Amino acid sequence: MAQGTGSINSDYKDWEWSDDAGERARLLQSPSVETVPKNSESQGNGLGTTSALGAVFIVVNAALGAGLLNFPAAFSMAGGVAAGITLQMCMLIFIIGGLVILAYCSQASNERTYQEVVWAVCGKVPGVLCEVAIAVYTFGTCIAFLIIIGDQEDKLIAALVKEPEEVGSSRWYTDRKFTISITAFLLILPLSIPKEIGFQKYASSLSVIGTWYVTAVIIIKYIWPDKELVPVEIPTSPSTWTAVFNAMPTICFGFQCHVSSVPVFNSMKQPEVKTWGAVVTAAMVIALFVYTGTGICGFLTFGAGVEQDVLMSYPSNDIPVALARAFIILCVLTSYPILHFCGRAVLEGLWLRYTGITVEEDVVRERRRRLLQTISWFLLTLLLALFIPDIGKVISVIGGLAACFIFVFPGLCLIQAKLSEIQETRAISWWAQVSYGVFMVTLGAFIFGQTTANAIFVDLTA
Repeated sequence: MAQGTGSINSDYKDWEWSDDAGERARLLQSPSVETVPKNSESQGNGLGTTSALGAVFIVVNAALGAGLLNFPAAFSMAGGVAAGITLQMCMLIFIIGGLVILAYCSQASNERTYQEVVWAVCGKVPGVLCEVAIAVYTFGTCIAFLIIIGDQEDKLIAALVKEPEEVGSSRWYTDRKFTISITAFLLILPLSIPKEIGFQKYASSLSVIGTWYVTAVIIIKYIWPDKELVPVEIPTSPSTWTAVFNAMPTICFGFQCHVSSVPVFNSMKQPEVKTWGAVVTAAMVIALFVYTGTGICGFLTFGAGVEQDVLMSYPSNDIPVALARAFIILCVLTSYPILHFCGRAVLEGLWLRYTGITVEEDVVRERRRRLLQTISWFLLTLLLALFIPDIGKVISVIGGLAACFIFVFPGLCLIQAKLSEIQETRAISWWAQVSYGVFMVTLGAFIFGQTTANAIFVDLTA
């Protein structure tokens, strides 16, 4: 995409965003990504520290996660292997396109985080909506993480007590609500309170190891299945045409790495859009193989009877699967504070902007407010996780928001960036890019509306 001349951030200062508030909101970027200061004279001077290969690893790491567990169920909802693969491949074109658009707009606006790019390019209303969406998305993902902890702990406890799960669950110390609560209070809350989360660089490596191990176990269990693992039924076509769209939230949730992609782009030694296109294409292809391998093998192992969390379909006494459950729990325990940190940073940026208080003026009250925000966030997510035990219902909601980050906001950024270019004549490529942006916004809005309506009227009211 050729960069034309013109201002694309004329509305950015309407609400007098201060440098301090912007700096605080920039905390949303991954602490493991080192970027040059925002006021650097040029983004193209090679001041970043991340190589292209390193950027591929970081993007793959951002994409892979607990959403891996839901892909076999997504293949089942889509109507089988062929439908699931086709749906992924079609969506992958727009997923990669969105990542490239964000890099292009980041370079044009000289902004370094997702929400700042949307603010600068699209103006205050889309900017605020983007920040609210990030806060809601991270909040919902934290709920999903707690549900995953409860699911895996149920199976691990059943294996340890060597009794049927329904018998073990009758004891107070093996009750799901107790185990989730004690784990959350002892491990998650202390990790969520600190102002900084520099430990993410260690958690990231652990998360990658865990997801690859889970994928390997699911594939091996399909190739050499246990005798008791017999699929109920293996669909070869969707039950209804709308059922295909019900698989979209899971795919969006799994591939959503767009919020963290802008800081990664700006951390590169040579932050160029063409190089970035190769980076994200390689990263998404790697993620595609992992998700597809997990989805196909998990789906074919259990058929239509696969659980929303595929590990819940395996017996409790399976040792390799038990180790996979332990890996997932460990990954989620370290990922929750990171997601909470991201949501808290956005809320803090909104607070500072609306009140007009600088960081220096607010130092005394920052710690008290941070404690209040953290405890409120923690208790609300914990309560919702205790009373919404089905992770599929949570994924259906936050998956729709993930579609906004993948399709809607990048599409709006592309449209606004091209409209802001000063050109005497509009070339065919200009019209093609604007049309592509309009299509992305339309597709993203459709996915968000369809999945959200389905979540409200089918899942949450069931």
